[in-house]
Amino acid sequence: MNPIIIYATHPNLKTAKKIIRALLSRRLIACANLFPVHSTYRWKNKIVNSKEIVSIIKTKSVNWSKVKSEITKLHPYETPCIIKINAEANKGFADWINEEVKK
Repeated sequence: MNPIIIYATHPNLKTAKKIIRALLSRRLIACANLFPVHSTYRWKNKIVNSKEIVSIIKTKSVNWSKVKSEITKLHPYETPCIIKINAEANKGFADWINEEVKK
């Protein structure tokens, strides 16, 4: 089974870590990478510049709905960015994801 990557943004590192820890403890994801970014976007008719944290989350495609739902539930943004990206991985890494994540 090929993995997916879920790209999500968070207002700060504390929030990102809280969400990732919840996903890991429920075994919905295998791992996540966190990166600081500068974001520019239009929100409610204004152009906004902000610092955010991006998470790149690795999981099984069958968990997409559960992960999306859990992030939405825990996220403080009114409209969080949660994007699914289909991926291919080397066999060893894909096998590791499949072992770490429950269905």
